[in-house]
Amino acid sequence: MSVLPIRIAMWSGPRNISTAMMRAFESRGDCAVSDEPFYAIYLENSGLDHPLRTQVIASQSLDPQEVIHTLLGPVPGDKPIWYQKHMTLHMTQKVDRKWLAQMRNIYLIRDPRAVLASYASKRSTVTLEDIGCVQQRELFNAEADRLGVAPPVIDALDVLDNPAKMLEILCNRLSIPYTSRMLHWLPGRRTTDGVWAPAWYQSVEKSTGFSLSSATNTDPLDPALEALARQAMPHYHALSKHKLEWRRG
Repeated sequence: MSVLPIRIAMWSGPRNISTAMMRAFESRGDCAVSDEPFYAIYLENSGLDHPLRTQVIASQSLDPQEVIHTLLGPVPGDKPIWYQKHMTLHMTQKVDRKWLAQMRNIYLIRDPRAVLASYASKRSTVTLEDIGCVQQRELFNAEADRLGVAPPVIDALDVLDNPAKMLEILCNRLSIPYTSRMLHWLPGRRTTDGVWAPAWYQSVEKSTGFSLSSATNTDPLDPALEALARQAMPHYHALSKHKLEWRRG
């Protein structure tokens, strides 16, 4: 009897460690990965002028049902695990969400101040919608209602602080074996990276593993970004109450 593959949907906002997490899962050897498969649909529908917009739209299907059919279809390389990196802001109300019931959904959170500081270094303007925290809380609440319990939440800072322990805890929660291969990878770009990688992935392309120093930024935000951070914090805290944790000692 064939064993059904494990399909993992990691829901994050931008400027998190979402691409590093994708690297970690791809490094397992038993896991296929997909990079933001709804990005082109989001850009086409929103009209937003993101870096490499034309290339992104040309690189992916613009039919939500076709994307969903692919994500629920055969796993690339016939791997037993499929890690799908998703941005919460890409999951607009125009996209049918019934398919999420067939996924193991995880929610990757990060302090909004750190997110905003990083995002502002890439784009000259930023809105609350751009960082996806409101949408993430909505998706989390819907999944919690469906399951009757809180789905897994993992905080980026916890992963950076102790990647081995946090990835072990996450793997246990997903009922997949943990392997230390998830802690290291070769630098450079991947064929599995989206075509937007040149605009967004410079740091992770230089990396060979998780680094706490990459998340350390104590510079104050400007007033406009600080105002956005205050709006975002309640959504971050709502999910933070359910995050997976490890205990020192």
